[in-house]
Formats: sequence, structure tokens, C-alpha cells
Amino acid sequence: MHKAYTVAFYNIENLFDIKNDPLTNDDDFLPTSKKRWTKKRYENKLMKLGNVISKIGNENTEQSPSIIGLAEVENKTVLNDLVNHHALKNENYSYVHYDSMDERGIDVALLYQPKDFEVLNSETFSVYIENEAGLRDYTRDILLVTGILHSEKIHVIVNHWSSKREGDLETQYKRIAAANRVIYIINKLKSEDVSAKIIVMGDFNDNPDSTSVTLMENKCQLFNPFKTVWSFEKGSLNHNFNWNQFDQILFSINFFEVQNSQLTYESANVFNSKFLTQYHGKFKGQPFRTYVGKKYKGGYSDHFPVYIQLKT
Repeated sequence: MHKAYTVAFYNIENLFDIKNDPLTNDDDFLPTSKKRWTKKRYENKLMKLGNVISKIGNENTEQSPSIIGLAEVENKTVLNDLVNHHALKNENYSYVHYDSMDERGIDVALLYQPKDFEVLNSETFSVYIENEAGLRDYTRDILLVTGILHSEKIHVIVNHWSSKREGDLETQYKRIAAANRVIYIINKLKSEDVSAKIIVMGDFNDNPDSTSVTLMENKCQLFNPFKTVWSFEKGSLNHNFNWNQFDQILFSINFFEVQNSQLTYESANVFNSKFLTQYHGKFKGQPFRTYVGKKYKGGYSDHFPVYIQLKT
């Protein structure tokens, strides 16, 4: 009987605490802000996220993900509150998180179940970008976590690349810079171990067929199952009634090797259960968000989680 492990990624849409941090731009997420980010709303969000995380991929594995990358996390406080919330507490998650210099004060993080995954090492890599004026544009760092999953050493690279807010082509260079940084990290890992098993996950703010993602895929010989998961009717987020697949998990092709391998790739999917969607109206079927602009909706996130399953 083979066992399956779920490896997931989830952009959780601005998980901020309710305290003012003078060092970051968190002023939108305070009880006194226009968004009225109160303790009650924060607690509701933690409960909802805990419920989602515990269910990702569990129809095949009967357990919550062994590893889950997160984007849009403010700090360690919110991660502590999330893993200790009663909706998730029984899963006994630990996490890896570093504060980055991102202008919005949001970072990536990795949750993991110590019973499945033993962390050996972790570090971050910053992405150097300049704006039009030649000034440093601070974005999310890339997180690398190395550990043992089911007696196999793997490297997990967690990303949240620059958004398209100022336009797709205008910001493309930022995502290509991030892709090149991942290529650098992978080359470094492979120089130390030519058969390194590598998983690259994140919100790339680009689709599987975009320049930045295909550059990374081709240069590093990665496999991207989300090329075929993504379709006209399916994606991880919806913009103007079009499905995008910004959230993806790619991996080194040695996850297909059955010989001398503890873990092999089995499947990939978007976790878009009905409870995560809007039930009514013209946005029916789209992710049920926490906010639309300044308007509080009380949902989960504007993204669906994505996941792959590895079998032993």
C-alpha cells in the first residue's frame, strides 16, 4: 500500500495582524483603517484558513498537507496564531519564516508537519530590482527550505513574484529577475548535488505559458503540471472572468524516477471545493475573497490553493 504526501501552495490574501507595525505599510489592516480590520475579522480569517489548509488534497491522503508554502503573510505573529488556531491545532504544524524588505510588509513562509518533514536548513534570497528612477524596488524574498520528506532529501523554493498592478509588460522585467534568481538558486543546489530533488512553488503573477515561468522551467529542466491543470474553466484566480493559473508548483524531473527513489510524482490539482467559492451572483464559482477593494466580504482568499501529490 503506497502512501501519498501532499505538497501545497496557497496565497492567503493579506494575513495581517491588527497591530500597527511602524516599519511596514500595514495601515490598511488596522481596526481604525477604512477596511476596519478588527479582531473579530482577523479571527474569522484564521478559522477559515485553518479549515482550508487542513483539507487540501486529503481526499487521497486522509491527512492535511505535509508541506504548504504560503504567500502574503505579515509576520511570525500571524503564523503562530494560524498554526495554534483550533481549526488547525491538531495538525501540529511548524513553520519557517523570515521577514523580507517587501514594501507592503508581506512575506512567504513554509508550514510543515514535523512527523513527515524534517527541516535541515533554510535561507532566503532577495531579488534585486530597480524602478524607472534607478532606485531599489523591494519585493518578497525567495525562501529555500531543505529537508527530509519520507527519508528523501528535497529542496523547496517558495516564491511570490511582483504583481502586474502597473501592467503586464511594464512589470515583466521584475518577474524575469525573480525567475533568474530561482535559476541561480537551482544551479547552486545542483553544483552541490547533481541529482538534487527540487520543488519550486509560488504565486508567480504569471501563467504557465509566460516568459518568466517557461524560462525557469526550461533552464532548470523542471516539469510544470499546471500547464495542463489550467484551462478555460479552471485556474487559481479569476480576473475579469478569465481564469489565471498564477499559483503553480514545478519540480525537477527526477520526481518521475521510480528506481532508487522514495518519492515519485502522482498528480496535481487546484483545490477549488465549492465551500471556497462564491455561491451566488455573477461571480459564482470564483474564489470567495476576504475583501474586494475596501469592502469586507468575509471569505477565504482571492486565490485557490494548488497542490501536488507524491507517492512512496
